[in-house]
Amino acid sequence: LKPSCLSARSVSGRPAGPYRATNHEDGSQQKLVSSLHPGVDTLDKVMEHGATRFPERNCLGTREVLSEEDELQPNGKVFKKVILGEYQWMSYEETYQAAVCFGSGLAALGQRPQCNIAIFCETRAEWMIAAQACFIYNFPLVTLYSTLGGAAIAHGLNETEITHIITSKDLLHSRLKDILLEVPRLQHIIVVDSKPTSWPGFPRGIMVHNMDAVQELGSRPDNMAVARRRPVPSDIAVIMYTSGSTGIPKGVMISHSNIIAGVTGMAERIPDLDETDTYIGYLPLAHVLELSAEMVCISHGCCIGYSSPQTLADQSTKIKKGSKGDTSVLKPTLMAAVPEIMDRIYKNVMTKVEEMSSVQRTLFVLAYNYKMEQITKGYKTPLCDSLVFRKVRSLLGGHMRVLLSGGAPLSAATQRFMNICLCCPVGQGYGLTETCGAGTISEMWDYSTGRVGAPLICSEITLKDWEEGGYYSTDKPHPRGEIVIGGPNVTMGYYKNEVKNREDFFVDSNGQRWFCTGDIGEFHPDGCLKIIDRKKDLVKLQAGEYVSLGKVEAMLKNCPFVDNICAYANSDQSYVIGFVVPNQKQLMALAEQRGLRGSWEEICNNPDMERDVLHIITEAALSAKLERFEIPRKIRLSAEPWTPETGLVTDAFKLKRKELKSHYQEDIERMYGGK
Repeated sequence: LKPSCLSARSVSGRPAGPYRATNHEDGSQQKLVSSLHPGVDTLDKVMEHGATRFPERNCLGTREVLSEEDELQPNGKVFKKVILGEYQWMSYEETYQAAVCFGSGLAALGQRPQCNIAIFCETRAEWMIAAQACFIYNFPLVTLYSTLGGAAIAHGLNETEITHIITSKDLLHSRLKDILLEVPRLQHIIVVDSKPTSWPGFPRGIMVHNMDAVQELGSRPDNMAVARRRPVPSDIAVIMYTSGSTGIPKGVMISHSNIIAGVTGMAERIPDLDETDTYIGYLPLAHVLELSAEMVCISHGCCIGYSSPQTLADQSTKIKKGSKGDTSVLKPTLMAAVPEIMDRIYKNVMTKVEEMSSVQRTLFVLAYNYKMEQITKGYKTPLCDSLVFRKVRSLLGGHMRVLLSGGAPLSAATQRFMNICLCCPVGQGYGLTETCGAGTISEMWDYSTGRVGAPLICSEITLKDWEEGGYYSTDKPHPRGEIVIGGPNVTMGYYKNEVKNREDFFVDSNGQRWFCTGDIGEFHPDGCLKIIDRKKDLVKLQAGEYVSLGKVEAMLKNCPFVDNICAYANSDQSYVIGFVVPNQKQLMALAEQRGLRGSWEEICNNPDMERDVLHIITEAALSAKLERFEIPRKIRLSAEPWTPETGLVTDAFKLKRKELKSHYQEDIERMYGGK
């Protein structure tokens, strides 16, 4: 049953906070915690601790690829399918040794301590081995999303003055090869795949090596004998590039002690976490959510089995019909998920429910509602679980114990569905790269939806009044304001970006670092946080892509059909929509071409015109090199211009997003509701 005590409360007694987690035993205020195990204060020691404590336990697992084949689809398209075998495991001791040899090999290739090295690679065991090697040898690791465009990748590599990069065969060919000449300092490319072993056709002065060869070089006695310089807690462990609102990604400098504090905070919210747990890793390791979750596992001796969104479940796109997806083989107990993946599972199951006979369907709905009632009261429903929900549960292997959701808000319907049908609690978290992914995570027994829980034990949160938005800590019924996070998990700032550092980070009189998130939140009486708004116009779509609404608008305003445009995106949706004030002359001419007659208002409300303008805007967006996910998928034409008198724009004609949102609320619901 639920503990009745508060999850967090304001240390100062004031509604603005700072709010800290309370101790469940006695309800007392927590002192902020910054490390898990005594003396384990840098990331190399985390891996070493694992190798000493659990030398023989499985650490990193990868499924063997038995064969690949092309499968012809009914529509004539060809899909690549794989047949995968069992998981092949490396023990903690083997993983640690592999990392030491690889780090030693990188040093032999001229990589120096406290000089940056980059990794640009999919989530796989080699990523983690390479990262551990860098932590052990004190090479700050620069991480870049594999979805970044060429210019952004080159910017990140040049800004951090990279000479060595670790990548995969696929990404080398698809992304890196084209920009090599734009990265003049680059000398060594290390490819994690074992084949091919020779790499002709690369520019002069760039050497390509296989990871195996670098490990072999590192394991030579003369290289092993070279003394290594261990990191100290304040050394930078990772420079993680994150999408900026201006389009140029910013590198967040994360120290060893930052990650350890964040991992400590996260681990405390996962009940009974120990070495018997198995985690499935498939989200990008260049994201702080995945890297932190895997470091939580390594610090507790769990096994990490690697997967990918395309091979996760039996129904996944790359799994051949009749063969097993990764969750069925691995049977994980822990998983981090972004809402998009959970929504996919939810839709899959609901489609299957629709296909059931009416008796089965009625039974499912009855069980669903009964269980919702029971868990809200704090009771378990073993009979429903084994009779009705076992099949759904087996989608993720049947052993899932805790699901961590982060990266974007989870819709209430999906969150409820996960709690009920997968028979495992969903911890919804909130954090940013700048706070090491740590901020809040909801308690596992908290079945309320739409909230992100109480501050983790590594951080505290205050609410800062935001006058323009009209949010104040004195608001009733709940204090509201910009979320400001403080604690040992708050990172060291942006790489080579003093201006932004002064804007977003500050140090208080006790020497503690704080980060101003730009998100607006409210604290509930039990100390749990709810995110209610965003100061900036950078929105994260459901799949985790960032869209700068301002950038999209700026690009599309150049289109002759557009007088004004407001892009809009909901974080629990996968696409952008737009409200457009069309250019009267252009639109009337187009209407005439199409043989449409009517008033200006009728023309704007005509669905055919809406479609035509959307098509024109899409073409303009593509030629302006906008990414697919940035392009509005649906639009609403507005017959009335936006003037300061209408209250939809400021006197300087800047968009008032909040007002526009409420003005077009019905259209937003229509465009997202598929009507």
